[in-house]
Amino acid sequence: MDIRSISLPLPSEEYDANDEAVTRRSIEQAIEDISFKIKRLEELRTTVASNSLKRHSFLLMGAKDG
Repeated sequence: MDIRSISLPLPSEEYDANDEAVTRRSIEQAIEDISFKIKRLEELRTTVASNSLKRHSFLLMGAKDG
């Protein structure tokens, strides 16, 4: 995963609706990116855990009692 830094535009002395829209969209995009990365990590963790359990079960199949 690449981590990048995005600087928000500096506010002007007077209110500017365009600046607000750019800032709002930048923040929304950052939140969406973080949400996507968290979801992907959760999926990866679930897959790794599932594969680990399958491997463990397979190894136990060959174990002999006693």
